[in-house]
Amino acid sequence: MLSGGPEHWSNERARASAVQVALVVRATRVPSRVARWGLVVVTVAAGAIMAAGPREWFPSAHAQQAQRPSVSVASIVRAEPASRVRLPIQVGPPGALPKNSFMRIRGLPSAAALSEGYAIAAGTWAVPLVALPTLTVILPAGQQGESNVAITLVSVEGEVLAETAMVLAISAAASPPALEPTTRLQAFPPNRAGPAPLPQSSAERERALGLHAKGVEQLERGNIFAARKFFEHATAAGLAQSAVALASTYDPDELAKIKVVGLQPNIEEARKWYEKARELGAVEASERLRRLGAR
Repeated sequence: MLSGGPEHWSNERARASAVQVALVVRATRVPSRVARWGLVVVTVAAGAIMAAGPREWFPSAHAQQAQRPSVSVASIVRAEPASRVRLPIQVGPPGALPKNSFMRIRGLPSAAALSEGYAIAAGTWAVPLVALPTLTVILPAGQQGESNVAITLVSVEGEVLAETAMVLAISAAASPPALEPTTRLQAFPPNRAGPAPLPQSSAERERALGLHAKGVEQLERGNIFAARKFFEHATAAGLAQSAVALASTYDPDELAKIKVVGLQPNIEEARKWYEKARELGAVEASERLRRLGAR
């Protein structure tokens, strides 16, 4: 009967196994001294492996399993139209993240935007990992409903390393009490118009989104001037995110992020299109205008 704890029992079993194998080797008639010594070496190694256990002899496999990257996010994120909401994505552990890996976020509302990263297609964004701590979703006015959002950690070679999903639920806040006519005049003076609405008909809206997607495609290819034309047409159709994208192609801070060579920024043009974006209801336009004013 074995005494002591489990670790003691394991060592006792390993020593007993090693002794049994050694006895077999002695009892076996080996024709060659070299072969006999080979069997002895194998016996000693086997005894050491059994005594030490698999974790001590195969640490790399356990380390790799423990270091697999993972992605986590809240199962549901609630927001209101014409607002920005934090997107709480966490990825780790740091030692398991390959260099230049990034997040691919799919399924966002086509008219929504992220505070960092680049739009790959309508509702799909690529975001660098360094931007995750401050990443927010920017929602236009009039956006409502639920969207199933897929969040994937991708290597620079395109390999999927980890993935998860969440629901973005956008619902309007409770309506405020009706204002008296005099109060309504104070909120919107006759010589100051409110934000321009998004395209009214679904066909016009789809056309504007298509133009915006083409602009993003040209921007990804480095065709800045072609991208601006598509963004201009989409802005004329009332798409706020296109006005923001167009202003970004003139904004010195935004141009520095995409590392465009040989293209000069134009603060006045950036300011003009950010003003247009603000009129169309883009929440981030005011913040960018303040940043331009501080230059």
